[in-house]
Amino acid sequence: MALKALALNCTLKADDAEESSTDAMIAVLTKAFGQNDVKVSETVRVAALDIKPGVTSDEGAGDAWPALREKILAHDIVIFGGPIWMGQISSIAKRALERMDAFLSETDDKGRMPSYGKVAVAAIVGNEDGAHFSSAQLFQALNDVGWTIPAVAACYWVGEAMGAVDFKDLDRTPDMVKKTAKMVAGNAAHLAGLLQSSPYPG
Repeated sequence: MALKALALNCTLKADDAEESSTDAMIAVLTKAFGQNDVKVSETVRVAALDIKPGVTSDEGAGDAWPALREKILAHDIVIFGGPIWMGQISSIAKRALERMDAFLSETDDKGRMPSYGKVAVAAIVGNEDGAHFSSAQLFQALNDVGWTIPAVAACYWVGEAMGAVDFKDLDRTPDMVKKTAKMVAGNAAHLAGLLQSSPYPG
């Protein structure tokens, strides 16, 4: 069965029309995934949705998380993208992670969370230090709630400290970013294929 991925853009910019460096990094990964026969079906601008605070899968009237949760779980791979703010992942990313906490109590009869057998990778951008710390935050949280993290799972770019150039402003994608994206996509596709054909036993 063909593999498909969903990208979550956790930029602080709620307007889809506003340019985002995270979108630019997701585009690099989307191209790399395409070369591995994985279709990235869409990119969701999470800040544009009314994701209520909480740790359940439905926080009541107006909560946009249930529909996004369903969409996430309909894919084999999630690209968790976002900017570095104050040296760490964005508040939007943290909100999505907090809502996934509900997976801990939504196990099947073998103790498997809804995310079991699904793969997560990161797309991180910023103009300050923090790419490794942001990856650590994301991957520990995602692994806690059942996601599988492949080898070389983060594609990132960090500009000059206190600089004014964003990833989206670069004239060309740096060779190391393209090389890393190729490895991230290849490893994630390989792992997702294995898990699709041979699920965790629980």
